[in-house]
Amino acid sequence: MSAAMFRFIQGLPKAELHVHIEGTLEPEMVFALADRNRVSLAHTSVEALRAAYAFKDLQDFLDLYYQGGAVLRTEEDFHDLTRAYLERAAADNVRHAEIFFDPQAHTGRGVPFAAVIDGIWAALRAGERDLGLTSRLILCFLRDRDEAEAMAIFEEALPYGDRIIGVGLDSAETGHPPAKFTRVFERARAEGFLPVAHAGEEGPAAYVAEALDELQVARIDHGVRAVDDPVLVRRLADSRIPLTVCPLSNLKLGVCDRMEKHPIRALMQAGVMVTVNSDDPAYFGGYVNANYSAVQKAFDLGREELGDLARASFNASFLDAAEKALHLAELDAYLAQA
Repeated sequence: MSAAMFRFIQGLPKAELHVHIEGTLEPEMVFALADRNRVSLAHTSVEALRAAYAFKDLQDFLDLYYQGGAVLRTEEDFHDLTRAYLERAAADNVRHAEIFFDPQAHTGRGVPFAAVIDGIWAALRAGERDLGLTSRLILCFLRDRDEAEAMAIFEEALPYGDRIIGVGLDSAETGHPPAKFTRVFERARAEGFLPVAHAGEEGPAAYVAEALDELQVARIDHGVRAVDDPVLVRRLADSRIPLTVCPLSNLKLGVCDRMEKHPIRALMQAGVMVTVNSDDPAYFGGYVNANYSAVQKAFDLGREELGDLARASFNASFLDAAEKALHLAELDAYLAQA
């Protein structure tokens, strides 16, 4: 990649719509929080922990992901984690972020729901004030647990509904189809929450269709296996259902074996609204600009195509029309002078 293209991506205004706040926990912070909270770790150093980030598949990653999350114990921990992500995102010129959090991963080990959301929320508000980075929060249900537990955590979240814009579905996909959570998503939609769901990462294209039909989602997170079903691809393109694609994550977890084989270009060419995001950047080796750069290099994308990806990120967001218009105007001004 040329230095000029690197600078272009660095300055490109963009939104990030698929990032798990627990997945931004860098090894250095794992050790700092373990020391703060007197938590014993399986690895002896930052270097040893980082070296362990060689995953065979999604489940292999999740096992280490949940181990790392065990150092998160207090409101201060969640605040510091969120603030660190926002500073990294702002450095990549992310202007708006829609962030997933997994309360079940914390309440199940005795951390109060209030500590999780209060810490994250305080950092988000400070980030908007200090960094000019707006944000929305999406509560994800762990799909490898049962729907009754998801419903219980949703009930616990309701008093904080003014802080949460939507609900999502994440964790191990294979063997856990979207329809498993039809009732809790129906309840969430009735309460005014916007629905999204991970589908078509390791699971088949049929899971993408099921998320659309059974959960009535507004966005598909990942969704890359949709490329296996031309009828589904046309449906996504015609309905303008966005995909929040995470290229480096897909490469790291073996969804594709080379970036040049990633489905993102084919989906873009088919007219699907595609966005580029970082997923769990501490584990997959790159925040959002690294993902833009990887796709640009693999497919020799030009400035117009990169601008289209950034434009899609704002259009696919849950911002209102006026807020989107402001961001799109900033993007157009950047593209005009870049």
